[in-house]
Amino acid sequence: MSTEKIVICAFISYRNTEHCILKCYFTTYFSIVFKRRGGSSGAKFRISLGLPVGAVINCADNTGAKNLYIISVKGIKGRLNRLPAAGVGDMVMATVKKGKPELRKKVHPAVVVRQRKSYRRKDGVFLYFEDNAGVIVNNKGEMKGSAITGPVAKECADLWPRIASNAGSIA
Repeated sequence: MSTEKIVICAFISYRNTEHCILKCYFTTYFSIVFKRRGGSSGAKFRISLGLPVGAVINCADNTGAKNLYIISVKGIKGRLNRLPAAGVGDMVMATVKKGKPELRKKVHPAVVVRQRKSYRRKDGVFLYFEDNAGVIVNNKGEMKGSAITGPVAKECADLWPRIASNAGSIA
């Protein structure tokens, strides 16, 4: 947790004079909390969103689910005629289309761990994966399964420490 000082200033210009006066309205302290979601830690950077609502992704854990159907994205407020979309590290609400009967016909929270759509990292590298995949979690971000097949994106591992601990490889 970090504390930052913010000074809100405004330029006031007078119509008859050539110069401007800088006037500070108020100074305040506030704290920034990087734990925005349950179970996530670290800051979320802008990632290209490659999985809109209605996408079917692979389930990369050992819960018994094969496919996950995205029905909504957590934290998306929406815009008229725009489909909500998810990227790597986003929590989504999903249903199981193929898998164990006890998992099907229920809504589960899941986290996207891989996407085919390329996204840019801060060092300038563009990265994409072979498939779209996610893992089933609970509302706190703890995994329902105990293992993840395939690599997990570094952006997802930074946000979700419980997923990082179960990942075989982090790319």
